[in-house]
Amino acid sequence: MAEKETRGFATEARQLLHLMIHSLYSNREIFIRELISNAADAADKLRFEALTHPELASAESGVWIEADKTAKTLTIRDTGIGMSRDEVIENLGTIAHSGTAQFVERMTGEQRKDAQLIGQFGVGFYSAFIVADHVTVLTRRAGAADADGTCWESSGEADYTLEPAVRAEHGTEIVLHLKADAEEFLDDYRLRSVIRRYSDHISIPVHLRKSVAGDAQEPGEFEAVNQAKALWSRSRSDVTDDEYKSFYKHVTHAFDEPLIWSHNKVEGNLDYTSLLYVPTQAPFDLWSREAPRGLKLYVRRVFIMDQAEQFLPMYLRFVKGVLDCADLPLNVSREILQQDKRVDTIKQGLTKRVLDMLKKLSKDDAQAYAAFWTEFGRVLKEAPAEDFANRDEVAKLLRFATTHTATENQDQSLEDYVARLRPGQDRIYYVCADNHLTAAASPHLEVFKKRNIEVLLLSDRIDDWVMTTLAMFDGKRLTDISRGDLGLDKIIGEETDEAATTDSKAKANDNDLADLLPRVKAALGDAVADVRLSQRLVSSPVCLVIGEHDMGAQMRRLLEAAGQDVPDTKPTLELNGNHALIRRLDAEIDEQRFGEFAHVLLDQARLAEGAQLPDPGAFVGRLNRLLVSLSGHSD
Repeated sequence: MAEKETRGFATEARQLLHLMIHSLYSNREIFIRELISNAADAADKLRFEALTHPELASAESGVWIEADKTAKTLTIRDTGIGMSRDEVIENLGTIAHSGTAQFVERMTGEQRKDAQLIGQFGVGFYSAFIVADHVTVLTRRAGAADADGTCWESSGEADYTLEPAVRAEHGTEIVLHLKADAEEFLDDYRLRSVIRRYSDHISIPVHLRKSVAGDAQEPGEFEAVNQAKALWSRSRSDVTDDEYKSFYKHVTHAFDEPLIWSHNKVEGNLDYTSLLYVPTQAPFDLWSREAPRGLKLYVRRVFIMDQAEQFLPMYLRFVKGVLDCADLPLNVSREILQQDKRVDTIKQGLTKRVLDMLKKLSKDDAQAYAAFWTEFGRVLKEAPAEDFANRDEVAKLLRFATTHTATENQDQSLEDYVARLRPGQDRIYYVCADNHLTAAASPHLEVFKKRNIEVLLLSDRIDDWVMTTLAMFDGKRLTDISRGDLGLDKIIGEETDEAATTDSKAKANDNDLADLLPRVKAALGDAVADVRLSQRLVSSPVCLVIGEHDMGAQMRRLLEAAGQDVPDTKPTLELNGNHALIRRLDAEIDEQRFGEFAHVLLDQARLAEGAQLPDPGAFVGRLNRLLVSLSGHSD
């Protein structure tokens, strides 16, 4: 056997080692994850070699961790494949050399699918020096001569030593002599929490025993602290609903039960498993777009990060669950996910899976979907502007209140609306307001109610933005009834004879009001873009209409509240020529009173659509003066 020798790290290797110890990892507790992952890889390598060399099979596979507060050491031991002297030099004496990566290269395609090997970069072992000022490794290769082991020691500086050692069984034992500021990792509770956070689901058990002065525990008294199984890695047919629900609470720390979930495994160019949940209740920070979100990310069952937000769009930020990938573009410390087309491909797949899950729920259980919509509907409305590729699919999931049901419940889909189109109708009509009552009382609805044409009643702050972005559905143009031409001429309505007679009278009366329009426009000046007779109104005297491409009032208020500059546009005032107030206005000969009358009607139109008056005091003053004047009394 060779004698003890000292070997130096190359100059470049020393610099790299120093960089890894002091700069690579942002969270020092990750050293436990790295060392346990190495032990899991060693166990998996032994499993594969035992397929062709059965004599190498190990009776027990696992990791054993022991903290000694007296000696201030942390020992991590496994019964994996171990290393020969040459492998120790190659793997531990050469920075960034991955024995696992080499092992994977020798595997066939089918073997790679079956493997659960974790290591990639060959640097995880050196994370031990983040917390230890001296590390000792005692290892023996499976199949080596009896007790023929190797001892490797280093302080993580200029060199390391190698010498023969006696080890009764194959595997590896790592002893970390902890720095004074790292003694927290001798605490039982601290160790348990870190193990469960990062290594709870690796395929081998992790046993923990702390050994301190006065400890009543007997030597060898270890307790398994990880689950040593990943529910998502099991077949769906082998997992019960109760197990899925329990796991949801485990990974989300939530008290509610999941509304629905989807468990799926993808194999091919990309191998990954996902377990996605839609909660029953919305979190308190749902509307904070800066709040933590995303899936728990694992790579080969090893925990990488809590909120991997790259795999779902922002509008699905309420979705919880787990994503486990066989291979991802992680940085060397495995703490940061790099941008890569594989990430984009997985994101597309998971987004489609969530949307399919919601679509199925909407078809199979209307009551459950209604509960989902109540909690998360407004978030889903962000999708048309954020996800063009899935815009049509998301549109089918949206729900609205409409004049068809005459309630404020958002329970009607665009598909429901299209199924009820009137003959000749090629548009989907909607009106936006700050609340449902204002939308339902909008004067713009009057001609639609008279002709029995359904209108969506929109009152969420985001609705105007949603409809403008969506633009079309099923070949039908989404049309704001407060804008431009409504295209009603082609629609076969259901007017009564009385309504038709009223229309004829209105058209006849309109001919008598030719002089009124310029008078009103002159009285209102720059407050309006134009004044015209209306085809929208039936019982109201006036309404405001904006241009086809102008920004809606709801969108304007939303942007102004966000501190955004918005273009200055002026509405058109439409008059109902068949209304008594308009007839009274036309008959007014006092120009001062005519002007006040016109301004009162303009403010009335503003109030009807929920807008704030530019000068409420002026409105009250004009109204009071008109009431006094029309009552026949003088000041």
